[in-house]
Parts: sequence; structure tokens; C-alpha cells
Amino acid sequence: MHILVLNAGSSSIKAAVIHPVTGQRALEMQADRLLDEPRITFSDGTEIELTKTGHEHALSTGLVALRDKLNGTELVAIGHRVVHGGDQFDRPVRITEEVISAIESLGELAPLHNPVNLSGIRIAQDFFPDLFHYADFDTAFHQSLPSRAKTYALPKELAKKYGIRRYGFHGMSHHFVARRTAEFLKQDYRSMRIITCHLGNGCSVAAVEYGRSVETSMGMTPLEGLVMGTRSGDIDPGIIPFIQEKTGKSASEINDLLNRESGLAGLSGVGNDMRTILERSTQGDADAQLALQVFSHRLRKYIGAYAAVMGGVDAIAFTGGIGENSAIVRHRAAQRLDFLGAIINEDKNNTLRLTDEEPIRAFSMDHSRVALLAIHTDEQLAIARAGAKLLEQADLVNTQPTIPIAVSARHIHLRQETVDVLFGKGHQLTVKKWLSQPGQFAAEETVTVVGPRNTIERVRVLGPVRPKDQLEISRTDEFFLGIDAPIRESGKVENTPGCKLIGPAGEYDLEDGVICAWRHIHMTPEDAERFGVDDRDIVEVEVGNGDRALTFGNVLVRVSPNYRLEMHIDTDEGNAAEISPGDEGVLFETGQRGQLRKRRLRHEV
Repeated sequence: MHILVLNAGSSSIKAAVIHPVTGQRALEMQADRLLDEPRITFSDGTEIELTKTGHEHALSTGLVALRDKLNGTELVAIGHRVVHGGDQFDRPVRITEEVISAIESLGELAPLHNPVNLSGIRIAQDFFPDLFHYADFDTAFHQSLPSRAKTYALPKELAKKYGIRRYGFHGMSHHFVARRTAEFLKQDYRSMRIITCHLGNGCSVAAVEYGRSVETSMGMTPLEGLVMGTRSGDIDPGIIPFIQEKTGKSASEINDLLNRESGLAGLSGVGNDMRTILERSTQGDADAQLALQVFSHRLRKYIGAYAAVMGGVDAIAFTGGIGENSAIVRHRAAQRLDFLGAIINEDKNNTLRLTDEEPIRAFSMDHSRVALLAIHTDEQLAIARAGAKLLEQADLVNTQPTIPIAVSARHIHLRQETVDVLFGKGHQLTVKKWLSQPGQFAAEETVTVVGPRNTIERVRVLGPVRPKDQLEISRTDEFFLGIDAPIRESGKVENTPGCKLIGPAGEYDLEDGVICAWRHIHMTPEDAERFGVDDRDIVEVEVGNGDRALTFGNVLVRVSPNYRLEMHIDTDEGNAAEISPGDEGVLFETGQRGQLRKRRLRHEV
């Protein structure tokens, strides 16, 4: 089984016929310089000189030649890389007329890419009409960005009307590299805090916290963030009207200046290739030296910021043409990160070479608490594997049971040591009401929670006692108490805020443990098999119908033989969805598992 992955870019086209399991390429094709001197090259060494410029001629000519070269290699699907998926797409999807219309409508958010991506889709459908065509989106992985990270400080009516928000890009690369990082370190991907640095002609950084993208440097367009080959990255917005006033340039000309004439090329004056800039900098070229310094400074600043956003970091991974190959850039980015626990091994970094046999190498000291890694990214393989999952799920039917949904009020789990302080030495929690999850109960005991701003009394203790103290509150409680509580999976309380607890026998200063619980579904292994999901998969749940429809994204699946099938959301979410006994909703499986599937749900409060 092979999948053709097609990436139609703004000035080039890449294609590869890939086996999604082994990652082996049966054939690769690349068309370059499509706007001036177009040429197509194949991995078998053949070349085609094109007589016309433009994407359509290159696609048509290239796909005809590629089809002739398959030599019996069977294609089962074609995966299309699409740059901008807006709010609509957070997973790979099978291409339909509705999907094509949506991609077309997003063209103004990515005018250099989406129209070309769409042209590739239409031409490939004409050449391979009987194959399974699907789209994978650069922005999809970043759909998990919290509101605080994706919202610009603009008038909300304007932002809502025109879809102005941070979307992020290079999502397939960041997702692929974060997973490979965890595999290499023999850690659970969803138990790590990883900073991924995709450094090529386009550059971006992402903060991947426990399997979700929670911050990324690119924004509504790929222009925001790091210094790039020809893109400026972050600038003061006031510079734009200033340049217009001083030069008389139009909005289009300013856009070209920021996207095509700035970045490393604008700073160095010798082009956008980091290899040239490094060579000129060692020869004493002051402009090249400054370009390297600005590039590295911005990168290191983002790394430090994202470590702060996540409350720490377990691994920092460098990928892309620069990240994989430039020891100097890795050195400049990783130096002075000792305060994070990231200690570079300069000898390993300088001698590091990635190969097909060894696509991941560590260059941190053995005693470094944070792993520093160089990793070869493979977005084409990621797209191919996404397609394989879509195909696996394509024929599944809706035969699954309902899922009860419970609304959880604020509550606290305590260690026995904390119970002793608050209620007296040796005190045992007493059962007020048994809960739906086996062995768990609401206790008679309550505590007072004291935050920086306000106090909440009679917060119910849930039993039995646990290994860690954990206070679960809603967003409303968070602002009332004055605490910045992160969204966390139960038990993940490292680097979370604390508060004061008051009980009848004493007070206890909770150092950490205050969280807003990540909405989740408990299920047994048998339930998971029926639903076709695994432990810690991410799903979506659509609640209600028509005007009342509300989708809960990023719902975590937890599987254990000790669980009872049930989804838990907090009171804010329950009120927003107007959940009442007997309501029904639909569970959607995300692209982390594959094909979109619907499951009926029953709501219980």
C-alpha cells in the first residue's frame, strides 16, 4: 500500500510515493522555480524542462510522468498538504465538495498557498479520480491553542467578523517532531513538555504541553514570530503606517517587503541562505554577523518564553534545514539555558550529523535535566500515516453505545497527610454519597479555599485519599479566587499554582495542585474497544442540536478497568451547553486516530 503525498507550494511542488508503515519512498518528484525557469526532477535521476511557467502546467506534466513511472506500484490514496484550515479543520479529512469550498473560502488568510493547494487537489482528482483524496492542514495541530494564546488584543467584533486570531503553522512538523522526541527518550508523549523549533526558510517554535500545542510563534499568517529567510517576524505594528507615510508604498508593496525582502535577506544583504550568512559572518561581514545575532536572539527568547508558559520544559528539539544542520545556530540558541536545566554538550553538537539510519541525535550533557535534540522532520511521512489511519476507519459504522455526561462541581482531592493537618491526626474521610466512578465518594468533609483575591467556603472533599493534593476548579472560580490555573489532566500538578486551605483543625499552604480539569471521558478497556479509541486519545463531543449545538474539543480519553463509562465537564461548560438529563450529543474522533466518526451520547447531570 502506497500513498502519494502532494505538496503544492507558492513557488515549488513536491511529491512522494510513500509506504506509510515503513516510510520508504518508491518515487519522489520536485518542481522548482515555477514562476521563472521551471524544471521537474525525479528521484530516479530524470529531469523535465518545462515550456510554460505556472503551477497548473507543472502539476499536469509532473503527474503524467509520475503515473508512468509507478511501474506497478499501487496507489491507494493521495494526501494533499493544505496550509490554512482556519477554524474548520483540526484533523485530516477526506476531500469533498464541501471541504473544497471551505479551503477556497480560506484563501484570503493564505493567499500565496491555499489557492495553489486547491489547484493541486483539483488537478490530482482529474488524474486519479478513483483514489481516496484527503487533506492535511498546517494549522490543525494548533487548534488546541487556549484562548489566551490565540487571541489578539483587538476589538472583539472586528476579530470575530473577519476571523482574526492566531492559527499557527508548521503543525505537521511540530506534531511529528514532538512525538519522535518522546519515542526517542522512551517517555509518554502526553506526559512531556516539549519545545519544538522548526528552522528553515520559514521558522516557527511551538510549546507542546502534554500532547497539545499551547503556544506557537506564527499567528494569523506565517509572518509573525521568528526572523525567517525573507520574512521579518515580529515587528512593531506602528512601523507599517510609518513606512507607508515615508515611502508612499501601498499595502501590497508593504506586504511584499515584509514577506519577501526582510528577515535574514534584509538584514544580511547577501540573501536568505543561512549557510552563506554563516560563511560571511566568519569572514568579518558585519551585516551577516548582525543577521545571525538577531536570528539567534529571537529564537532563544521564544524558547525561554515557552518554558515559562509551560512552567518548565523536558526537551527542546531542533528541526528543519537550519535546525538539523547548523551546529552554530543550535549553539547560539541553547547557550545560557542552564537555568532551565538545559546544558549543551558542545562536542556532541559540533560533530552531530543526522542520517537516514540515525535521524535523531541528542547533544545535551548526560546530567542535563532537559534533553537537547536535533531531529529530522518528515512531514510527508506524517501526511501519509494520517491517510492510512483515515483509510482504516473509512468503513466503520455507528454501532457504539451512549456515553453519560456528568457535570463536576469544584472539589478537592487530599493526601492523608493533608487530611491530618486540616481535620486532625488520623482522621478518616467519611462517606456522604457514593459517586458513579467505582470506589469514589463525596465526603462529609469540606474545606475553605483562600486565593489571592477571594475565598470559597465549603469546597467538597472527594475520597478516598490520593497520593497528591489536587484542587479542581472552573474558570469562574479561577478568576474569583485570583489564581491562574492551567488546564491539566488529573494528577499532572507539577508547576501549578497553590493556595491556602482551612479546615476545622488547622490550615495548610498548598504549594501546587490547583488546576482546571481537562475535560475527559472515563471508560473501561471493553468500552475503548467498542469505540475504537485508546487510552489518552483526544476526541470532540458535540452537544445539542441546531442553535443549541456546542462542540467540546480536546476531550481526553482515560481507559482503566476501574472506570465506569462517563464524560466529565465542569459547571461552566455544563451551563454553557445547557446540559440536562436526556439530552443527546455526538462524539467525533480526532485526526490523532483517523476518520471522522459519529457516536451517540446521552447526557446526565
